[in-house]
Amino acid sequence: MLADNKFDIVLIGTPDHWHANMMIDAVKAGSNVYVQKPISVDVMEGEAMVAAARKYNKVVQVGTQRKSTPHLIEAKKNIVDAGLLGKVSHVEMCCYLHMRNNGNPPLEPVPDFLDYEMWTGPAPLRPYDGLPHLRWWRTFMEYGNGITGDMCVHMFDTVRWMLKLGWPKAIESTGGIYVQKEGKSNISDTQSAIFKYDELNCVWQHRTWGTPPNPDYPWSFTLFGEKGTLIASTMRYDFIPVKEGEKKIHMDVVYEKEKYPEDLTEERIELNAAPATRLHMLNFLGAIENKSRPVADIEEGHISTACCILANVSMKTGRPVVYNPSTRQIVGDAEANGLLQRPYRQPWVHPDPTKV
Repeated sequence: MLADNKFDIVLIGTPDHWHANMMIDAVKAGSNVYVQKPISVDVMEGEAMVAAARKYNKVVQVGTQRKSTPHLIEAKKNIVDAGLLGKVSHVEMCCYLHMRNNGNPPLEPVPDFLDYEMWTGPAPLRPYDGLPHLRWWRTFMEYGNGITGDMCVHMFDTVRWMLKLGWPKAIESTGGIYVQKEGKSNISDTQSAIFKYDELNCVWQHRTWGTPPNPDYPWSFTLFGEKGTLIASTMRYDFIPVKEGEKKIHMDVVYEKEKYPEDLTEERIELNAAPATRLHMLNFLGAIENKSRPVADIEEGHISTACCILANVSMKTGRPVVYNPSTRQIVGDAEANGLLQRPYRQPWVHPDPTKV
């Protein structure tokens, strides 16, 4: 479609290290953009993406589709917003899925059909050890930010949406490769982080080994309120009131297999996410039509992404970080500030939020 058409759309589902340049180029060319999460691999990329979306007045929807997940929308409306939790002062988020690829394939020649230099783009050029498929590139920090940058983004974004949270006051994290030391993967297999707000801590934990404490909720978030607890995932939610005798509430994921039978034949589809993906795309199109902000606007996606990246910065430096979005700086920590922007390979140029 022509760039002057209001429904000119670019969908970005590449590995994470390409998101920023592609999104910025797309809005400059006049397109609205749907970009997958995490939006960026470093904080300054995200700042530049928000600046570009605003400068060129384009709608940018982030693929944090938990905000469009039917049973989570119900939980927000009927439990959180209805006041059933009371004051929430502690949140736990987790991922215990065994997502860390621990392979050690041999080096091999780059196949003729793959432009590996272009695929790598601004990221460091790793020796080629097979096709960088979905489960392989995600296990390297060169292309993303590990499990925290991949899976925490979804849960933290959902918690912020439900509780109306912005930037945290401080972020602290610890972790590393504690158990799965074999193979080439360089992402942490164990990590904890605390996103600190006034009278509220949001705690993240992941392990890519062992068993989850609650097999029904291996990737989930829990809101602990004075009146009750809400635990939720992409598959279900449960509300447990504090007072004995008050009603517990349970809701399962909404499927649309009868309404959309093509869901059953689409390759590699996540059936539980299909209704959310449809609603998310409809919201994106509606925002373009109405010239409004979508439910997962780029700024919200940036906050959720950047906070997870800052958790990795804290883990690397061994210190808490306090990020000031107004100055785009970490307060009082020159070493940590040096980690807000990754070096790019030439000839690619890192986007500058002041010059997009």
